[in-house]
Amino acid sequence: MTDLSGEKKGKKEALKRLIKRLHDGANPEEVKEEFKEVIKDITSTEISQIEEELIKEGLPREEIQRLCDVHIAVFKESLEKEKTLAPAGHPIHILMEEHKILLRFADELKSLSKKIKQAENFNSIKEEIEKLRHIEVHLKSSESHYVREENVLFPYLEKHGITQPPAIMWMEHDKIREIKKKLYELIEIHESTTFQEFTKQLEELAISLADMLSSHFYKENNILFPTALKVIRENEWKDIRGQFDELGYCCFTPESAKKTGETRERPASKSEVEGTVPFETGTLAKEEIEAVFNNLPVDITFVDKENTVRYFNQSKERIFPRTKAVIGRKVQQCHPQKSIHIVNKILEDFKSGQRDAAKFWINLQGRLIFIQYFAVHDKNGNYLGCLEVTQNITDIKKIEGEKRLL
Repeated sequence: MTDLSGEKKGKKEALKRLIKRLHDGANPEEVKEEFKEVIKDITSTEISQIEEELIKEGLPREEIQRLCDVHIAVFKESLEKEKTLAPAGHPIHILMEEHKILLRFADELKSLSKKIKQAENFNSIKEEIEKLRHIEVHLKSSESHYVREENVLFPYLEKHGITQPPAIMWMEHDKIREIKKKLYELIEIHESTTFQEFTKQLEELAISLADMLSSHFYKENNILFPTALKVIRENEWKDIRGQFDELGYCCFTPESAKKTGETRERPASKSEVEGTVPFETGTLAKEEIEAVFNNLPVDITFVDKENTVRYFNQSKERIFPRTKAVIGRKVQQCHPQKSIHIVNKILEDFKSGQRDAAKFWINLQGRLIFIQYFAVHDKNGNYLGCLEVTQNITDIKKIEGEKRLL
């Protein structure tokens, strides 16, 4: 990204000093007027640049995330003037429409929690519990919203040098997920807890979720999205829309928000179709190689020796979302902050030769998922990269005896 010069660079430096003062414990009200003077010509893109520089200078990403609400409180008047709306069918328009609907669900949840708190027992809130389950369905469906941002929008921002704001937003996504998980668990076990404890926890979670969504969506609508609209090119937005379509939408995403979007597929060139690749054990056309990989009963992703995602197959029952936007992305940026240390440890061990494989298994929505990582070497033992293989082994675990006939 191009550095600013002259007067605006001075304003940026002044803004950085003020943010550091807030970091050191200054009362926001004490510096608010000074902030207003400094930021009157500062754009959302420059705010993103400032966050990048602060982190490079040593301020922890978690600290930036904690300070975001303070920043927003001070920046609010300036940011609202710069609010950008994208046309229907544009990925940003879709995301912002989903924000509005999710905020309505959060408000409905808060109102419902207050009504339930005024009741006497579980027998008197059967209708409210049904409404609660209805909200739960939509909140679960909202995972698509965050998946599209993390796997498509964020990688495109990173390609244009905007790396820290997406990382901070992903951290907040995980916090939202934690709140929702507690809510789902509470609804599931509500009859096995006391009515008083249920109403208390429900109200706390409803308030927490509403506050978190309101703050998070405000930051995205007024900082992240305007920045994206400025740095991402028009032809890239068409690709982003196509990848949004591939991943799918929430059950409540308005059709009107998507109606003018286009899905564009890149036609294969003649050489791609006719070209063949010789192997020691045979020769395959490129289209055959792709078909073979895509028909494997596992998801595979290859990360090269520079930790860059180079390839993934498109199996029929993909377990974790993958989009073309991740190609060329560092693998560390494809994982939540809390698991990056594990990823780095595996890669370090592979490169040093301390291990050739790492295996994990997790429970995901009633399925047992087996995740394996393999070090990939050439004939001479040189490290080429890492292969991730993910498989749903739920049904495999149930196999007994023998089956010799169709």
